[in-house]
Amino acid sequence: MLKGLGGLGGLGDMAKMMKAAQDMQTKMAEMQAEMANTVVIGEAGAGLVKARATAKGEVTGLDIDPSILVPSEKEVVEDLILAAIKDAQSKGQMRMAEEMRRMTEALGLPADMKLPF
Repeated sequence: MLKGLGGLGGLGDMAKMMKAAQDMQTKMAEMQAEMANTVVIGEAGAGLVKARATAKGEVTGLDIDPSILVPSEKEVVEDLILAAIKDAQSKGQMRMAEEMRRMTEALGLPADMKLPF
């Protein structure tokens, strides 16, 4: 008579692997939700323009110093806004990569392993 999955040889290992995969998927979903609520700030022009974004890269706000809002500097202001947004998104990507590295290390996987989620 078979005793649990242990009597099925490799199926017990397969069940452990499936459980580990489900745990990893759950942790990934939790981390993704956390990153959607984590705010990063990008800056340009020595802080004259600041962009708020989630760590997932969604821009949620801008803060523009009124001293640069002059019609003759329109293109400069536009460039600063774009630079601040790119900086915020870059910081978000770095934060996401940090969290992914922590997660893979906590699971005993190589830090640079790319997860399929």
